[in-house]
Amino acid sequence: MSLLMTACMSLQFGSVEKRSQKLSKGLQQAYAVPATTANRLSPIIIQSADKHAIAPDLLSAIIRQESHFRSNARSPTGAVGLGQIIPSYWQRDCPGNLYDEWVNIHCSAYILSTYHQQAGSWKKAIGYYNVGPTGYESSFWTRWKVRKYIQSVKQHQKDLKRQL
Repeated sequence: MSLLMTACMSLQFGSVEKRSQKLSKGLQQAYAVPATTANRLSPIIIQSADKHAIAPDLLSAIIRQESHFRSNARSPTGAVGLGQIIPSYWQRDCPGNLYDEWVNIHCSAYILSTYHQQAGSWKKAIGYYNVGPTGYESSFWTRWKVRKYIQSVKQHQKDLKRQL
């Protein structure tokens, strides 16, 4: 437990550059993200997490779950980019090109932070990120899907923490 806390805390304190380097190595080891991608995205993840009071490892786990760190990802439902954001729903709050890594990561952090404020817990915020607040408890199938999604994100977060 103390090792996980130390790893998580190490991404909370220090310069953006040092924390980004540490996160980059963790992304490469935990998720097999190519070094060039991890080095490019880590500072954006750190800055976005800081701005929206989110643990960088949680934001990274969301990105891992949503797109496997592929900036050009597009879902059949029209969600785009690293955080798989639906442009028609978030265009007012997240203006700009959602395929742009900086815009997409900052928007993902904004969404997760907004959902945390609404939900009052990170677990529920993660569920909201997947299906939205209204879909969170709409049916048995949705609740089952959300539970699986939350478990997967938490596992990705745990895998990353082990590498930090």
